[in-house]
Amino acid sequence: MQASQTKKEHKGAMRAVDIIINKRDGAELSKEEIEFFVEGYTDGSIPDYQASAWAMAVLLNGMNDRETTDLTLAMAHSGDILDLSGVVPLAVDKHSTGGVGDKVTFVVLALASACGLAVGKMSGRGLGFSGGTLDKIESIPGYRVDLSLDEFKAQLQTHGIVLTGQSAQFAPADGKLYALRDVTGTVPSLPLIAASVMSKKIAAGAQAIVLDVKTGVGAFMETLDDARKLAHIMVNIGKISNRQVVALISDMNQPLGSAVGNALELREAVETLQGKGPADFHEHCIVVASHMVRLGQKVHTMAEARKLVVDALESGRALEKFRTLVEAQGGDVSYVDNMEKLPKAALVETVCAERAGSVCNLNAREVGETAVELGAGRAKKGDLIDHAVGIMIHVKVGDVVAVGDPLFTVHANAPAKLARARDRLVQAYTFSDESCARLPLFYDTIGAVD
Repeated sequence: MQASQTKKEHKGAMRAVDIIINKRDGAELSKEEIEFFVEGYTDGSIPDYQASAWAMAVLLNGMNDRETTDLTLAMAHSGDILDLSGVVPLAVDKHSTGGVGDKVTFVVLALASACGLAVGKMSGRGLGFSGGTLDKIESIPGYRVDLSLDEFKAQLQTHGIVLTGQSAQFAPADGKLYALRDVTGTVPSLPLIAASVMSKKIAAGAQAIVLDVKTGVGAFMETLDDARKLAHIMVNIGKISNRQVVALISDMNQPLGSAVGNALELREAVETLQGKGPADFHEHCIVVASHMVRLGQKVHTMAEARKLVVDALESGRALEKFRTLVEAQGGDVSYVDNMEKLPKAALVETVCAERAGSVCNLNAREVGETAVELGAGRAKKGDLIDHAVGIMIHVKVGDVVAVGDPLFTVHANAPAKLARARDRLVQAYTFSDESCARLPLFYDTIGAVD
């Protein structure tokens, strides 16, 4: 009681302006200073203008790993903490920093769960050129993304797999700070990005986390150096906060797989679970799921993990797990069994190559922004999503095409949007008479467990 009272009195003597000045001048903030600031901003006693100044100071002067971890935990504890220790032996999660054609969650959750892991994930909606997992799964009528915490726990315990929306009860400090960063030019701060990601994962009960950190023109971290820095920060947060974390650095210079757009991506994910997906997307999912299985302590080596994951896919167990997920959350599973029932666009046009050559570039951001223009994503919060529209990419970097070979297919519901998409996507490709190398799927692994 005495220690608690002393702590309160100590915090009562603090002032937000002093904390801002400390960070402005490059000082290391104490745990108490960070907690005071996060608590004050969450409860409204610290106004936006002071939080803006503090965020800019962090952007300019950075934070060390200890500060960033203290910030992460303070943000996580600004709301509810989901304790899954009495529900499942170990809760495993994955997080992607966003990308174009990234429908990985559907496949890897099913694969990891089919390998015996408990995988509970809270996802978000799309904003900008990066699509949202919830928007994609809602292509299936009836699927619920608003599970209560009790429903989340019960389903995780019964079925070992959950995919629902992020609860506003978790890390409310992150929600406020995220919105503020967006309008104050402080989005690129690596400590603030890392704390945002990891606070939500910790609040949602994850004990082992695989991070898929994208890099390239279609990613938030455009350079490999920045992606590595972010990955190291998040892995170190995991170590300090007693979580097992592995970060994979993966390519996002071109879309992942072939499909970009909600129902199209969901269809491609199911086809991958059926063993028929694009080779790059298939391999990406196998790698991510293998790391989840290794972190989940089901095996001793990555080679054993991969063997387990491949068996879960080839045996059909992973597909059945995905069906279980859809049924458990009220979705019409007939849309999984017969994907012809998924939403379809009224206008479908395939564009072919007008010159021969090797594909040297396929700008992922341009493809993603084109999908948003078609209606597959949101330019601003509140925009309605068209689940049917999108793009199918037929050739990728390193492929060789002849005149007349299909490049891409546009799925649209308005002629003007189709024409605009066609023009933009043609410009997204760069060809060469010389052979062009294929892009790697992954560049690095941070926090490897073998």
